[in-house]
Amino acid sequence: MKRLIVAVSGASGAIYGIRLLETLSKEKVETHLILSKWAHATIKTETDYTVEEIKKKANYSYDGEDLASSISSGSFLFQGMVIIPCSMKTLAAVACGYSDNLITRAADISIKEGRKLILVPRETPLNAIHLENMLKLSRLGVVILPPMPAFYIKPSDIDDLINHTIGKILDHLNIDNNLYQRWK
Repeated sequence: MKRLIVAVSGASGAIYGIRLLETLSKEKVETHLILSKWAHATIKTETDYTVEEIKKKANYSYDGEDLASSISSGSFLFQGMVIIPCSMKTLAAVACGYSDNLITRAADISIKEGRKLILVPRETPLNAIHLENMLKLSRLGVVILPPMPAFYIKPSDIDDLINHTIGKILDHLNIDNNLYQRWK
């Protein structure tokens, strides 16, 4: 069974993290969820879900400040991590190796242990600092996967756009999916 860490930062787009958890659950992937303090506020603002409902979508859930949890150690074995959505604060902390919370510590472990790390940044427009941080991480092998809509799929609603992004993430995690229409 695959084991993945899913982290939700306080950036707009909490629904992406929720949908990823739902999809991974259907795929029988063991999920370890980290919610930042600000993710709680974003979830309340942007969705009809409660934080407790979202935690139940994961196999395990951790407080974003719990640096003593099992997933804060390189000895915890997992195949990858997705920070979805990823705020520019979180991205900058990961790029600089500033591991002051569980999200950034788990990301640091992903990089140092050579495990798949996918960041789904949510910000626009991007400034030079954002771009330099993304470039630095990309050079380290981190996948930078912004939720950019593809219109060749002819989306009929927002779920189609969300599923496209989730499908692209699953592709990078080597998880078969039919969440979006592939280019023909």
